[in-house]
Amino acid sequence: MNIKSKLLLALLATSSAAFAQTAPAAPETTIGYNVGVVSEYRYRSIGQSKGNPALQGGVDYANANGFYLGAWGSTIKWIKEAGVANNYDAKGAVEIDLYGGYKGEVAGLGYDVGYLRYQYQGNTLGNKPTVYTNANTDEVYGALTAGVFTAKYSYSLSDLFGNLNSKGSTYIDLSATLDMGDGYSLVPHVGRQVIKNSTTSTGTGNYSDIALTLNKDLGDGLVASLTAINTNANKSFYTVNNYFQGKNIAVLGLKYSF
Repeated sequence: MNIKSKLLLALLATSSAAFAQTAPAAPETTIGYNVGVVSEYRYRSIGQSKGNPALQGGVDYANANGFYLGAWGSTIKWIKEAGVANNYDAKGAVEIDLYGGYKGEVAGLGYDVGYLRYQYQGNTLGNKPTVYTNANTDEVYGALTAGVFTAKYSYSLSDLFGNLNSKGSTYIDLSATLDMGDGYSLVPHVGRQVIKNSTTSTGTGNYSDIALTLNKDLGDGLVASLTAINTNANKSFYTVNNYFQGKNIAVLGLKYSF
């Protein structure tokens, strides 16, 4: 892909991804759809598409009683690249997230509890079991919202994203959504990923990340975004086929909801 094409795709991007995996609360039963493209798919601030654009989309069902279900997908490259880095063929070009839960409010606090399945369809990451296990991952999560602030805790019920013996890994996400007026919103975020049994003599999978997203509502379901991302991810652990997945980056994007 030439530089012009890459820049064009970048201008059509949407902010890092899988934060859209939880269906929005709704006062009535709704079904919504979304499609988008990102200049790089970042999840928990770690690169999933090796610095290249990714196509994304999803569907959300929200019942008036608070229950919701949804599915979201993205193109990825990290599984294939992990195989190349370890001299074997690892297939898995698509991530599909399936989730469901319940949202409500008590004592002025919003709450959200649910289950999330990361399905890397047809992935063969575990074909070299001394290095990785299957990439498919199950998590449960809980979140509390007070005004503009949200705190979320995620806990893995299985090995996390192919990391060996990593069941029980956790991610803490603190964020706020600030309405700036005129269709602009600002979303600061700080997170902490802990991957069980990932610390070795050469590094660790544990890291902290911060991000700042500026969104602009363009009307008619279109939202453009710019996200600045910074991590202290260990370069040895998160370099896959010569690409450092945790490097500091700005992600551009566009998302259409209907």
